[in-house]
Amino acid sequence: MGKYEQLAEDIVKNVGGADNIVSLTHCITRLRFQLRDKNKANDEVIKAMDGVVTVMHSAGQYQVVIGNHVPDVFAEVNRTAGIEENSPISEEESPSQGIFNKLIDIISGCFQPMLGPMCASGIIKGLNALLVFLLGTAYSTSGTFEVLNAIGDAVFYFLPVILGYTAARKFNVNPIVGMITGAALCYPTIQASALSAANEAIGTLPAAGDYFTTFVGIPFVAANYTSTVVPIIAIISFAAQIQKLAKRLVPEILQNFFVPLFVMIISVPVGLLIIGPIVSMLTELLTQGFSFLYALSPIVTGLVVGFAWQILVIFGLHWAIIPIAMINITTLGYDTILVGQFGTTFAQTAVLTAMFFKMKDKNRKALAVPAIVSSVFGVTEPGIYGFSLPAKKPFIFSCIAGGIGGALFNFLGGQQYIIGGLGIFGVVSFISPSGDASGMYSSFICILVSLAVAFLLTFFFWKDDCLETDRTVKRTDSIKMSKEIIGSPMNGKIIPLKDLEDNAFSQGALGKGVGIIPSDGKVVSPVDGTVTLLFPTLHAIGITADSGVEILIHIGLDTVQLQGEGFTAHVKQGDKVAKGQPIIDFDLVAIEEAGYSTQTPVIITNSQELLETIETVKKEVKEGQELLTVLF
Repeated sequence: MGKYEQLAEDIVKNVGGADNIVSLTHCITRLRFQLRDKNKANDEVIKAMDGVVTVMHSAGQYQVVIGNHVPDVFAEVNRTAGIEENSPISEEESPSQGIFNKLIDIISGCFQPMLGPMCASGIIKGLNALLVFLLGTAYSTSGTFEVLNAIGDAVFYFLPVILGYTAARKFNVNPIVGMITGAALCYPTIQASALSAANEAIGTLPAAGDYFTTFVGIPFVAANYTSTVVPIIAIISFAAQIQKLAKRLVPEILQNFFVPLFVMIISVPVGLLIIGPIVSMLTELLTQGFSFLYALSPIVTGLVVGFAWQILVIFGLHWAIIPIAMINITTLGYDTILVGQFGTTFAQTAVLTAMFFKMKDKNRKALAVPAIVSSVFGVTEPGIYGFSLPAKKPFIFSCIAGGIGGALFNFLGGQQYIIGGLGIFGVVSFISPSGDASGMYSSFICILVSLAVAFLLTFFFWKDDCLETDRTVKRTDSIKMSKEIIGSPMNGKIIPLKDLEDNAFSQGALGKGVGIIPSDGKVVSPVDGTVTLLFPTLHAIGITADSGVEILIHIGLDTVQLQGEGFTAHVKQGDKVAKGQPIIDFDLVAIEEAGYSTQTPVIITNSQELLETIETVKKEVKEGQELLTVLF
C-alpha cells in the first residue's frame, strides 16, 4: 500500500464516496472538492485523520487542509475515486453557489493549476534581476540572461494561452480550443501596437479610443492582451455557452471538428471586438480605484491588507486579490496591493517560533519544527491550523505583526514587479527590471519588523495552558502514580469502543474510552474540571479535569448535522463544573427520528500521554457511577 493510499481511501469514503465528488483540485496545502451533497461529508472524522490538518467550507468548496504533501494525497485521492485530475464541472451537476462564491471559485479554479509553475517562473525572473543588480550590464547583455529571462518571462507573456487552458478546463470547454483562443489574443499582428504602427486611424469610438481596422465592417479597437488575466477568462466563459449551443445543433457525427469550429469562429471575434475591450476598460477602472486607495494612504492600505491576509487565506478569499495584483503588474509594471501581505509569512513564522520556546509538550514542540520551516518558505496553513489559530492569541498577534509589516513596507514605497516565489523566495520580486534593489532592501526591513513584533507579542503575552506535560514531569520526578475516576455522564448501556458505528471513534483515532447508548436525554459532568470545548451545535463537549485528564463527550453520531436542534446547554466554554453537575440536555427521540445513532462516545482525548485507561466491566451505568479509571 502506498504511503497515502489509506488516507486517500478514508477521505473519499468520508466525503460521501466517489459518487458524491463532482470535481477535485488542489492548491499548495488543500484538497478542494466540489461535492454534490456536502451533508454527506463527515467533518469530524476527516479532521481526526492522521495527515489532515483541518476541514474548511469556503467559496462553495469543501476544503481538506493537508499540508505540504498535498500533491501526493491529491494523486491518491484521484486514483481511489477514479476521477480525472482537475476534472471540469458541468453546469448541470455544479452545486448552486452565491455570486461571490462562484466568482472566487472561478478565479481559484483558473489559477490553482498554474500556481506552482508561475511561482517557479517568478523565482527565475527574480534571480535574473538579482544577477543584473550584482553583475551589471555585462550580464544583462549575455546569452545566459536571455535564456533565463525567456524561461522566467514566458508564463507571464503568454498568460492568456495558459489561462485559456485552465479556464477551458474550469468551464468544460475543449482545452485546446481554450489555448488557441489565448494564443489569438497574443497574436503579434493584431496587437494594438502593431495595428497602430501599420495603419492610420480610421475613426474614434466613445470611451474606447481610435481604431485602425475593422472586422466584417465592425470597428476593431485592438489592445495588447499579452500578460493579461481577465479578458481570456471572460471570453472562455462566453465560449462555453457557444459550445453548449453548438453541441445541441450539430449532429453528433460531425461534432468533433464542427463544434470547435463554431466555438472559435464566434467566440474569438466577439472576444476581440466586444468582450476584450469592455473587460479591459473595467479592469483599468479597478486598477485606478486601488491606485487611488493607495494614494490616499499607503500605510493604511498596507495595514489593512497585512492584518486581513491570513484571515482571507483561511477562507480562500485571497484569490480575489491576486488577479488584481497581476492586472496592476500588467498595466503599471508593478503592484502595491500584495506588498502589504508580504510580512504575514514571517509573522506566522515568528509566532510559531515563540510558541515552540514556550510549549511544555515535547510532542507538540517536535511537530512545530516542520511547521516553522514550512512558514519560512511561504506555506503557513500547517502553522495556522495546527498551532496559532487553536491557541487564538498567537494568531491575532500574527495578524497584528503582519499589518505593521505591511504598513511599514508600503511606507517605504515597496513595489512588487513579478508574482514570484513565496516566503523568503519572494524578496527578489521587489527588484525592478532595471536592477534597482531598493525594494528588496525594504522587504528585509519588513521581514525583521514582522518577525520581531510577532515573536515579542507571543513570547510575552501568550501562556501555554497545557497541563499534561507538567503532570508528566512531576510523575517522572517523584516516581508516583495517580489515578482519576471518570464518572458516567449519563444513564444507559455500555458499548465497547470498537463496536461504535463511527470509524474515527471505533479505531481509537481520537483516544481510548467507551460508548454509551443513553436511556434519557441528560448529560452531567463526569469530573470536577473546566469546560474547555463546547461545539456551537452543542452535540459535543470537552472537559478538562482538575488533574489534567481531557474528556470528550460526543452525543450521538453525525448529530452535528442537526445544527443544535434538540440540544440545550447549561454551561458555556470556560465554566468550572463539578462532578454530577447537569451540563447538557438533549431530545433523545428527536435524534432517533432524524435518523441518527444515539451511540455516545466518551473519550479520553489525551490517553496517549497517560499510563493506562481502564473501562468499567458493567453492562449498564447510572450517571456518576464509575465509567473509566485513568492512571497517570
